Amino acid sequence: METRELTVVAGSFVGFQLLFSVASPRLSSAITPGYRRLPPNKLIEWNSRLVSTVHALIVGLFCLYILWFDDAVNANPVWGDPNLVKLNVAITCGYLLYDLVLLACNWSTMGDSFFVCHHLAALYAYGYVLTRGVLPYFANFRLISELSTPFVNQRWFFEALKYPRSHRMVVLNGVLMAVVFFLVRIAVMPSYWASVFATFGTPEFERLGFGAQVAWITSCIALDILNTIWMYKIARGCYKVLTGRGGRKVEAEKTFCADEKHANNHTD
Repeated sequence: METRELTVVAGSFVGFQLLFSVASPRLSSAITPGYRRLPPNKLIEWNSRLVSTVHALIVGLFCLYILWFDDAVNANPVWGDPNLVKLNVAITCGYLLYDLVLLACNWSTMGDSFFVCHHLAALYAYGYVLTRGVLPYFANFRLISELSTPFVNQRWFFEALKYPRSHRMVVLNGVLMAVVFFLVRIAVMPSYWASVFATFGTPEFERLGFGAQVAWITSCIALDILNTIWMYKIARGCYKVLTGRGGRKVEAEKTFCADEKHANNHTD
């Protein structure tokens, strides 16, 4: 890993920590009085989710820029010039390290072994990108899924502020989350896997080595299975809320909210 990437990882770690401990409390207090009335455990999660939203927007928009304008990466998805992608991945690695520290320091209220395993696996996978510069196109493509995270976090903000689940803003945000989740995690699957299959048997694919090949393919399969399950649950809840069929509207709203909560992951 080059000095530049290490600097970005360290800088992102510090920056996200400052956003959590300094900027988020001040900004949130100025935006909504309800922030000050939250219990301590929810204040921690509020600040954490605000940082998560900022990270998702930075990384997701940077991903779109690379996808549209980085010709070197798009021309050779396995071994193309990874400079911009490595920069984006380094930001995400800094965020993941920050989040691991946050989970460890607040384990009694925020501890989740699933997210610890997810973060460690993501750091391992991104290590290939940062140290060997491999698979820049595919690493970038996967990070686009972060664009659905702000909608998940916004649903939590509404709930923390005790907005009714039938409130138009809550329902609208839920519908937008379902649509964006589908676009950035499900609709892109055919294009993504077509690009993956196109590399099979090529010299670039063989240069990866067996370890990188297995780590890449198996992680992608597992991630897409999870995304498909989450999409089904979100779509089911969204449909029930919008139709309000019979006397099951309140129950459907609860299902929708619960399903959205489980979709809040960093799909790296």
